[in-house]
Amino acid sequence: MRLLVVNVNTTESMTKSIGEQAAAVAAPGTEIVPLTPAFGAESVEGNYESHLAAVAVMETVRAYPDPFDAVIQAGYGEHGREGLQELLDVPVVDITEAAASTARFLGRSYSVVTTLDRAVPLIEDRLALAGLAARCASVRASGLAVLDLERDPLAAVEAIVEQAALAVEQDRAEVVCLGCGGMSGLAERVVERTGVPVVDGVAAAVTVAESLVRLGLSTSKVRTYAPPRPKRFRAWPPAC
Repeated sequence: MRLLVVNVNTTESMTKSIGEQAAAVAAPGTEIVPLTPAFGAESVEGNYESHLAAVAVMETVRAYPDPFDAVIQAGYGEHGREGLQELLDVPVVDITEAAASTARFLGRSYSVVTTLDRAVPLIEDRLALAGLAARCASVRASGLAVLDLERDPLAAVEAIVEQAALAVEQDRAEVVCLGCGGMSGLAERVVERTGVPVVDGVAAAVTVAESLVRLGLSTSKVRTYAPPRPKRFRAWPPAC
């Protein structure tokens, strides 16, 4: 089984980290292929960058030359999952939705701890669109930029752990979801501080994708995610 794990930003070191986290939980026989978009922002922290990333991720997957069994979109709260589902005949799993759906098996309510406050509405919107918002106790911002997770990892861990603890203590969350692909590997520290289950979106998405492939299931094509209709495109793809 081959899973494409696509970073939504163009920071190669973050793609590497996401790929390592995915490989760590993958079952024997599952090949993880981390991909970085050919264009886009070095970090995705708003609607403009998110919509651009959606196009970049779709084009990156379209350009991949070899067969694959499923795609994981490794961006928290980002746009584009629906477009991938139209384009592909294999399962597409978004880490936002994989984390939240997994959390619902583990407790009555969950909270998401993410990066900047401006990311909170995007995550809330994605959870609502996916029908996963009803049991979300809160989406909390650590105040960190995405790239701060690599620039100052010690400060990043402390900020994330602090917000996770507040989610449990003040928001009465029973499960915590790590709300950024770049937070892969921090679950253990949050568990130590909070004592609640912690869901890493990348890890959850890998296991969901593997399960769908093994069950022989993929996206319904009868209506919402039917393939795009054939038509002419003006100046696409753009000249780089």
